[in-house]
Amino acid sequence: MKLARFKRGETLSWGVLTQNDVSDIKQNAPFLPASIVDFLQYKDELTPLLERCSKGVARYPLDEIELLSPVARPGKILAIARNYAKHAAEMGEAPPEGQRWFSKMATAINDPHGKVELPAVSDKLDYEAELVVVIGKYGRNVPVERAMEIVGGFTCGCDYSVRDWQKASPTMMMGKGFDSHAPIGPCIVTPDEIGDYRELRLRCLVDGEERQNGSAGDMIHDIASQIAHLSAAFTLEPGDLIFTGTPDGVAMAMDPPAWLKVGQRVRVEIDRIGVIESEIVAGRSECVIR
Repeated sequence: MKLARFKRGETLSWGVLTQNDVSDIKQNAPFLPASIVDFLQYKDELTPLLERCSKGVARYPLDEIELLSPVARPGKILAIARNYAKHAAEMGEAPPEGQRWFSKMATAINDPHGKVELPAVSDKLDYEAELVVVIGKYGRNVPVERAMEIVGGFTCGCDYSVRDWQKASPTMMMGKGFDSHAPIGPCIVTPDEIGDYRELRLRCLVDGEERQNGSAGDMIHDIASQIAHLSAAFTLEPGDLIFTGTPDGVAMAMDPPAWLKVGQRVRVEIDRIGVIESEIVAGRSECVIR
């Protein structure tokens, strides 16, 4: 199934997404969990009921709704660095022996077609198309052989990176955590519909020009290994996101670097999941205190 969070008028809801429309689960089945994340915790038990209820009368054409980030406020956004050998090479590094992790901020989350800010403090904005794992169950000390049990689904993501700020901090946190720099969507696709995620291709296009085209099967550390490593340190919780790495073709590796500019459009496509596309806009510099 493809699960989407959406807005219709001023009303927020979630439902099952098809090629033509989306069901409104809050209307068709108000007794089901109130959010996708809550549903994922009980997905195995509730899926048959959701499938029946998604055929209810409350269905809306896609041109009547606005798709939102399928997870509104993740508790954790975790991302692995240099997880594709060709990307490591284009960045002038050998593939890392161990897993290297950083965090993005919750305020970086953006809708699948939300505008992405070119920061007022930098002109070195880059893109990284990524397959994103959505955690569906609590997991601590999860072994590799059971790791996929806690995967609730998969979605598209773009790990926007402010490269000079990234280099200035050993943890990369600052350059990876700017507001609006983690669009995800357009939906969460459950593992049964994805099948073998290693067969998925990831593509990134800037103004229609293909910049990245890689296979999830080229990851150095596969998803099960990532989950086992992370959960050895802390509990993974429903709604946490794992950005699983990016293929080669980033702007920083081009000669000269092709930094993103205001007005450009960045499109990420992943097989069996869908498309997210963002316009780059000028970031604000005014002080905001509320």
